[in-house]
Amino acid sequence: MTFIALTRKLLRENIREYGMFIALFVIMGVFTITTDGVFISSRNIVNLVNQTGYIAVLAVGMTLVIVIRHIDLSVGFLAGFLGAVAAVALVFWHWPVYLAILFVLGLGVLAGLLTSFLVAHFGIPSFVATLAGWLGYRGALQLVTRNTGTIIIPNDAFNAIGNGFIPDIPIDILPEMHKLTLLLGLLGIVLFVISEVSNRRKMQSYHFEVLPREMFILKLVFISALLGAIAWVLAGYQGLSWTAVVVLAVVLIYDFITTKTVLGRHIYAVGGNPEAAELSGISVKRITYVVFGSMGMLSALSGILFASRLQSATTTAGTLFELDAIAAAFVGGVSAAGGVGKVTGALIGALVMTSLTSGMNLMGIDISYQYIVRALVLAAAVIFDVTTRNTGK
Repeated sequence: MTFIALTRKLLRENIREYGMFIALFVIMGVFTITTDGVFISSRNIVNLVNQTGYIAVLAVGMTLVIVIRHIDLSVGFLAGFLGAVAAVALVFWHWPVYLAILFVLGLGVLAGLLTSFLVAHFGIPSFVATLAGWLGYRGALQLVTRNTGTIIIPNDAFNAIGNGFIPDIPIDILPEMHKLTLLLGLLGIVLFVISEVSNRRKMQSYHFEVLPREMFILKLVFISALLGAIAWVLAGYQGLSWTAVVVLAVVLIYDFITTKTVLGRHIYAVGGNPEAAELSGISVKRITYVVFGSMGMLSALSGILFASRLQSATTTAGTLFELDAIAAAFVGGVSAAGGVGKVTGALIGALVMTSLTSGMNLMGIDISYQYIVRALVLAAAVIFDVTTRNTGK
């Protein structure tokens, strides 16, 4: 089989996994051309990453919720409400930053467990249970901000989470570049190569099918070049932001949990077939509690990132966040039928949706047309999911 024929075969067999990356590259390429390179500039890419942060965090949690065949409509206003609670704790209660963050994350877990209690214990459809949460948290947000309106957060340490950047190495080499970001990019490439080689050897030891050597090397070179290019672009402005660090940490932790642990296998087993999972000894209720509790915690983290980025808590914070997170999850490859989806895909999906908004803003496209384009992208993602599932069957 020729190299081109082999490439076509691999793309056809792994279209669900590679499709979202292809879509992201096409979108970024089109906007780079139409904006005369402004879209791919270091400044815009850094801003794009920071704008993606609070939606990407929500999309990771939403992916797992959809994987187990549920939905969560409450996450937007829950994020806005908990961001306002963090602001109140910092401004009026004068709590230290770490205590306010831990308190809000704990409240997020409790909120998620409350939702899961309604769904798992009483059997209330998640759509209805979380719609009630949407209404309740919207009211709670209004109550928290009713007397003060917008709450300005003057805490520099808290605001740095959404606006700050990691410190640089004080050396004179490449004075216009952020050296620590470049080093972290190099470290990421090394760890990626080591991980891929280790996984390949492990799969070969169990006699699993692996990529041919030429394709494997091409994959390593391509992704390493991509990681290097991202690090170089980010280093050209102010380097890696703390928002990007938080998002990467969330994605890496959840990717490890879902791919390397028993809990992760149980989550996908429940999503694939809840009845069979229950008969196999997996507690569907426990998985529901875990996934919704996790979603609540990530909603709190999203609220923290958003409040930190705005340096304030507003009465409208969280509006439509849930729809952006659901769209990002579906664009990232999660299946509406459950049981299929990766947290890394959620990050790519969030980048796709944010890139569309950023690129169209740079082109001066009217907001009404922007919503239509994003609707078409979401519809295309769901059609793609249904088509590939039917083809697989």
